[in-house]
Amino acid sequence: MNAPVLAKLLVVDDHSLFRRGLIALLSQDERFTVVGEAGDSGEALRCAARVAPDLILLDNHLPGARGVDTIASLKEIAPQARVLMLTVSEDEGDLTAALHAGADGYLLKTIDSDALTDSIFQCLNGESVVSPEMTTKLVAAFRARGVSGPSAEVIATGDVSAALSPREREILTHIARGASNKLIARDLQIAETTVKIHVQHILRKLGLSSRVQAAVYAAGCGLT
Repeated sequence: MNAPVLAKLLVVDDHSLFRRGLIALLSQDERFTVVGEAGDSGEALRCAARVAPDLILLDNHLPGARGVDTIASLKEIAPQARVLMLTVSEDEGDLTAALHAGADGYLLKTIDSDALTDSIFQCLNGESVVSPEMTTKLVAAFRARGVSGPSAEVIATGDVSAALSPREREILTHIARGASNKLIARDLQIAETTVKIHVQHILRKLGLSSRVQAAVYAAGCGLT
């Protein structure tokens, strides 16, 4: 029997004590293996090229260059890698810059260990993850930037949720709270594949392109 393939993680943080503690925590999870660590952007780029990680945990405040300014280069060197920001910064500018640069998620370091590992797993499965504390800032940021909005059906009704079925509105509410497809499926007692189909329908009906945008619009409509 073949051993399960573990997701390869690269940890980038300039605080060695935090970095080592994070690596120790992640090493306890059977889904992951930490294949590299770095304390600055240059070291991160070299390490990413060498170890080909599946996901990069990236701090923003790094010596020499900010983490958000390194995302594009990391994506170029390791195109297969998901990039998940893990930072203390609650600044709206850092958040929007990270997502605009191609980050696949943005988490605050105040997150608890179980939520962190679950968020990493979500991100590896193609979902976008953002700390709930940052959702309201995303609402303001998307509105200010004029992100493509709801479909014609939604605009006609004047209500973002009016175009959705009761089940879709229920799932959208869970998305706004940061729940993964797995958690939504468990809470609603339906199959995870069914949740995925509903999410696709929600994005199409609302004229959105990502789960993060769906969470933002849900928060803006008071569905949280």
